[in-house]
Amino acid sequence: MIRKPVVAGQFYPETKNELKEMIDSCIQHKFGPGNQIQNDERIYGVISPHAGYVYSGPTACHSYKAISSKNPELVIILGPNHFGVGKDVATMVDAQWETPLGLAEVDSEAAREIVNNSKYIEIDEFSHSKDHSLEVQIPMLQSIFSEKFKILPIILRDQSLEMAKDVGNAVAQIAKSRNTIIVASSDFTHYEENSFAHSQDKALIEPILEMDVEKFYSVLMEKRVTACGYGAMATVMIACKNLGASKGELLSYTTSGDVMGDTSSVVGYGAIKFI
Repeated sequence: MIRKPVVAGQFYPETKNELKEMIDSCIQHKFGPGNQIQNDERIYGVISPHAGYVYSGPTACHSYKAISSKNPELVIILGPNHFGVGKDVATMVDAQWETPLGLAEVDSEAAREIVNNSKYIEIDEFSHSKDHSLEVQIPMLQSIFSEKFKILPIILRDQSLEMAKDVGNAVAQIAKSRNTIIVASSDFTHYEENSFAHSQDKALIEPILEMDVEKFYSVLMEKRVTACGYGAMATVMIACKNLGASKGELLSYTTSGDVMGDTSSVVGYGAIKFI
C-alpha cells in the first residue's frame, strides 16, 4: 500500500519545488544550522521536532544537518500517536510513504523482525493513518540523503517507561545488524508563555543529555512537562545507549515564540544528537 501524506500543504508545502525551497530556507534561517561542515563522529540517533516547518523547521534542520553525511540504509522513526487510534505501538509492512519528494519504502523485513523482538509492537496500518509525527520527518530525510534508504515507522500510543525499555531494546537489536539512524519525533512544552516553556524544557533536556531515562520520566511527571513524544524520546535514548552512545548533545532549542515573535503561548522545539 501507499501511505498518502496527510499534512502536505499544511505542515509543509505540497509541491516538490516549494518543499525543497522551504527546507533550504529552514537551513539558512537565523535559527537554522546554515552551511556548517559536519564532522565524522558516530551519531546513533537524533531528536527532531514535528511542527509545521515554518515554526520548527529551522531547529529540525540542526538534527538533519548533523546526520547528513551518514547515508544509512535504514532510518527508524518513532513518534507519538496524537489521535490515539489503532494499537498501543504499531509499525507496518508492505508499504511506501509518499511525500512530494517521492516514495520512502518501509523495510518490511525489519518490521517483522522488530515485532518478534518486542512484546508491544504490532503491525497495524490504521495506527499510522492520521498522524503527522512521523510524516513530517520523511521529506527532511529525503532532502539530506543522496542514497536510497528504507524506513521503519513506529508510532506510540503507549508512552510508558516499560514500553520505552521494551521497544528501545528491540530497536537496538535491529540497528545492530544494519547501517541505521534512529529518529525520535517530538515537540517539547505546549502552549505556555515563552520564558516558562524555556525553563520547563531546559529541565527536561538535562536528563536527555545525560541519557538518564528514569530521571527523564521523573522530571516529566514532577514538572508536568507537556512534551508530546516523551515515549519516543525515551525509547531512542535507550536504543542509542544500547548501541554505545554515551551522551546527548543539544544542537538547538527554540520555541515558536522565538521564531514567530508571539511569546504568549508557544511550543518548544529541541534538536539533540546522541553520540
